[in-house]
Amino acid sequence: MLFVARRGDCTGGPISSMLAASMMRLFWVCVGSAVGGGARYLLSSWLTERWGQQLPYGAVFPYGTLAVNVLGSFSIGCLMYAGAGAALLSPTALLALTTGVMGGFTTYSTFSYQTVRALQDGHWMVALVNVVLTTSGCLLACGLGWYGARAIWSAGA
Repeated sequence: MLFVARRGDCTGGPISSMLAASMMRLFWVCVGSAVGGGARYLLSSWLTERWGQQLPYGAVFPYGTLAVNVLGSFSIGCLMYAGAGAALLSPTALLALTTGVMGGFTTYSTFSYQTVRALQDGHWMVALVNVVLTTSGCLLACGLGWYGARAIWSAGA
């Protein structure tokens, strides 16, 4: 009976306050996810239109997915420093921006599917390059985001 309220719980008691705070955080994560997912769609679509994905021999390379994952990794590095390292963001804002926006923007599942699909199609080199570029690029971008944000916000301190 998880959702059964006790008498007094909806009148500002500690349980209703915790529930309200939790629901507010959930709301901001959902809003952030919608923004991040929309931004991923727009950027990935634009890159696919601009560069295409077709490679020689019928192989395709997922430039859009790589770009959103590397950009998202850089951004989450910046955000985590701003929120956790420099305490410039409230816990709710940090949650909404990282779990919400960056969670909606980046896409590990699409990266995984595109890599498996390349292997199924016999394009093992495309799959290998995608794995190496994505993992090394995302780790490097996240570190650069963290240290870049630290350099910017520590300089003013």
